[in-house]
Amino acid sequence: MATFTSVLEFLTYWLVDQYWFPAFLIGSGIFFTFYLGFPQIKYFKHGWRILSGKYVKEDTKGETTPFQALTTALSGTVGTGNIGGVALAIFLGGPAAIFWMWVTAFLGMTTKFVEVTLAHKYRETLPDGSISGGPMYYIENGLKKRWLAILFSVCLLMMCIGTGNMPQISSISVVMNDTFNIPKVVTGGVLAVLLWMVIIGGIKRIAQIASKLVPFMAFWYITGALAVIIGNYENIIPSFKLIFIHVFTPTAAVGGFLGASVAAALTRGVNRGLYSNEAGQGSAPIAHASSKTENPVEEGMVSILEPFIDTIVICSLTGLVILSSGVWMEKFENRFEESAICYLDGSYSDKSQEDIKILQDYIYTCNGPLSYTGSLEITNGQLVPSSNITLLHNRSVSEDVTYYQEDNDLFTGSVDIRNGKNFTEDVRIVGKSLLIGADLTSKAFTRSIFGDYGQYIVAIGLLLFAFSTAIAWSYYGDRATAHLFGEGWILYYRIIYVGAFFTAAIIDTKIVWDIATVIGPIATVPNLIALILLRKEMKSISDNYEMPLKKGD
Repeated sequence: MATFTSVLEFLTYWLVDQYWFPAFLIGSGIFFTFYLGFPQIKYFKHGWRILSGKYVKEDTKGETTPFQALTTALSGTVGTGNIGGVALAIFLGGPAAIFWMWVTAFLGMTTKFVEVTLAHKYRETLPDGSISGGPMYYIENGLKKRWLAILFSVCLLMMCIGTGNMPQISSISVVMNDTFNIPKVVTGGVLAVLLWMVIIGGIKRIAQIASKLVPFMAFWYITGALAVIIGNYENIIPSFKLIFIHVFTPTAAVGGFLGASVAAALTRGVNRGLYSNEAGQGSAPIAHASSKTENPVEEGMVSILEPFIDTIVICSLTGLVILSSGVWMEKFENRFEESAICYLDGSYSDKSQEDIKILQDYIYTCNGPLSYTGSLEITNGQLVPSSNITLLHNRSVSEDVTYYQEDNDLFTGSVDIRNGKNFTEDVRIVGKSLLIGADLTSKAFTRSIFGDYGQYIVAIGLLLFAFSTAIAWSYYGDRATAHLFGEGWILYYRIIYVGAFFTAAIIDTKIVWDIATVIGPIATVPNLIALILLRKEMKSISDNYEMPLKKGD
């Protein structure tokens, strides 16, 4: 486990924490925004008109309506990224991460417009009569580079498991366990069966369910979030100030939050923005490719609405809920996850500015000269007072720590620590620390008129969001499997997909999130390269489109 965690941390450093990926993603969005004349503004209103279906002829080729295609794509993007992902961005990068999510979303509206238009143009009808489209087809048929198309399909399959599947059920199982005390294995088992019943029906069944589920779940969550924000109305303006003040200045340590650098805010905000709205990632175009839209560019216009709804509306509400409630800098009692624990050699406090500087330098690696190696003596659940160590959990100095055996009895004995990590099995640690992911959002919803009932809004909202995401991503994997191996292998893929879904319900959630963080950039790069190489064709399609000016044109 320690070796696998180290590999993830290494990949996270090179793929996420460095500037090259945010620069590439944002740079591509900036280029296409100017190259195509700000299509996210120019076509925004017309996208809503096309969504109504009034420009679609009855004999138009496709399997879904524009509304069904949008809601299917939204069901894939509106998920844990909107609830747990926003919380993670603030946890890692501070309030300014929200600003970079906005930037990513605005530019992503153009990127989405480009990739969906091209996916719709180069879609194919498979021998079984189903329509298949996406980056793998415009890379292979537009660029004539089959090797790059294969590379993308392989990356897409990895994404389907690592981002569209595992983080969803992981967050659901945690929240359902914390809120309703439902065992993770029960949540995973029941939802795995439901997932299978839905995805076995293909895109038509998925689209039918998404078109009904997405509007309901969005209304449910937005209403609850607005109630929390209004209940903390006095903190709305200060929350916006926090977002903008720290865009170019580091976030100072406050409460249990040890601060965040400008780089952390930018990289994590961009990464979470990508994870949330998937612009440039190449996944949503697969859903849009099935739409009965007369002109490919019209489906591109519909897709412009996706980052707007997903990130600029829903993610912003989550961010304001967390910031206005103040929970992002408070410590709460929780069970410590092994992968989020670091033991330091020496006593450090988050009340000392000198210690905070040392801790800030350390938390980005959780490995170095400060890491403790040795044995710790525990008596009746408490660390022997003479031990000169500091336990970090979720990048915060832990408090009121108690050690338990797995049977909930107080632990007495030795705990083996190597390079800051716990290597003693059957020890459960409970204490106060910062919260992460959906747990943080859930706690924020309790700071409102709902009181403790606020956590139920998050639990049900996350259940709907995450489950619908897993459904949509199963279809993306269907298309990647068909492209790589043929339609005959789709059933085997679905079995693996549902198996991974169940497994992720019961394993360490931080590892699941780390996998999702790493895989996103890996898959996005080949897609962005393809979009840039097809830029002239895209501009020709956009410039030659004559937009109706009046209803019925």
